[in-house]
Amino acid sequence: MKELFQHAAITEGITVRVAVNFLPEQSQPEAGKWFWVYHIRIENDSDQTVQLQSRHWRITDARGMINHVDGEGVVGEQPVLAPGQTHDYVSGCPLTTPSGSMEGFYTFTTRENAPIEVRIPFFPLSAPATAD
Repeated sequence: MKELFQHAAITEGITVRVAVNFLPEQSQPEAGKWFWVYHIRIENDSDQTVQLQSRHWRITDARGMINHVDGEGVVGEQPVLAPGQTHDYVSGCPLTTPSGSMEGFYTFTTRENAPIEVRIPFFPLSAPATAD
């Protein structure tokens, strides 16, 4: 199945694309648990080699509760991307509401250690309505 990247943002020649899917098999609505998986593709269309150092997520649930998540790299990696290279990874997000959203930024550094804050596009998390 070819994934469709629904959301994208470009910062200084670095594109971040996101495809998100609700996972009913990982969710338990009756227990107040919903789960999404998201696929991120980072494309370096700049003219310099960059390394992903850290991530910052702003995760909002349907009640308006905001959770900030910071960490080194992505899924345990700090990939180096030369011009023209891409990096893909998949991760997940649990919520205690059937909808919410995510957005944020990655911090990259250049070979000269100059930081670049690369935007992660806003994307909604929405579980399909279920009939009772």
